Amino acid sequence: MTVSIIIPCHNESGNLETLYTRIRAVMEQTGESWEMICVNDGSSDDTLLQLIALHSQDKRVKIIDLSRNFGKEAALTAGLDATLSDAAIPLDADLQDPPELIPELLAQWREGFDVVNAVRLSRTGESWLKRASAHVFYRIVNRMSEVEIPPDTGDFRLLSRPVLDALQALPERRRFMKGLFAWVGFRSTNIYYHRAPRHSGKTTWNYWQLWNFAVEGITSFSQVPLQLAAYLGFLVSLLAFLYAIWLIISTIVYGNPVKGYPSIMVTLLFLSGVQLMALGVIGEYLGRIYEESKQRPVYLVKQAWGMVNAPNTILADDIHK
Repeated sequence: MTVSIIIPCHNESGNLETLYTRIRAVMEQTGESWEMICVNDGSSDDTLLQLIALHSQDKRVKIIDLSRNFGKEAALTAGLDATLSDAAIPLDADLQDPPELIPELLAQWREGFDVVNAVRLSRTGESWLKRASAHVFYRIVNRMSEVEIPPDTGDFRLLSRPVLDALQALPERRRFMKGLFAWVGFRSTNIYYHRAPRHSGKTTWNYWQLWNFAVEGITSFSQVPLQLAAYLGFLVSLLAFLYAIWLIISTIVYGNPVKGYPSIMVTLLFLSGVQLMALGVIGEYLGRIYEESKQRPVYLVKQAWGMVNAPNTILADDIHK
């Protein structure tokens, strides 16, 4: 195949038929050989049944069924690991990223670019808080990281075969894919588009999950939080040293009156908060080391339909269906 379109799916039954129809129409216009690798990430609705029906209708629709819900980053990794094509295009199943942009991605690839990012100019259908937090997140992580992550860019992009090989060689298990896409490097360019609202259904991402996703991104590509904890500890120690000098001088000059209870409590609570915050930052990085040390696979495949290559498959006999 020339192009693999990688689609992580979690409870996307209302979007699959329209998604397939639009992808097929676009790809037939390009004249490229293509496949659509759909990764069922532990869906609780009839997503898998619909995917099987599409596979029966068109063998270019291929399915990887994970053993449970591993999360979008793991599902995307499963699809990228399985592709043997010259290029891959990750695409969300909710149709917020239009398949009609694929010819533009392919055109830039033909010009010699290994990575073609699709940058969002607007995000219709999302709350101002989500748009603002996403805008701030990309700016913060780029200030804290040595790797420049393209701002306002999701997973929708084209990745050439050398980039796919580089991604498959990375051993880490807790994966922040947007950062990994940037970390591997290679020649890249951008195209721009306006993101549409979801075609059907509601997003399963809440603000707590988005917060954890942001923490994952920052801790994956930056040690600045550890450095900030150290700087904060140094600053508190310096203030405590200056306060001790002031106490000595005030005692010599004015005597030693009994200090009040509120000032003692404020000092204790402040120092305790600083210590707990520093321990929390260290614990976040220590947790990442612990997860990596166990060397568990990023995902497990329960079954696969139409796949020649499906790593981490539990039941090898089910790989060809």
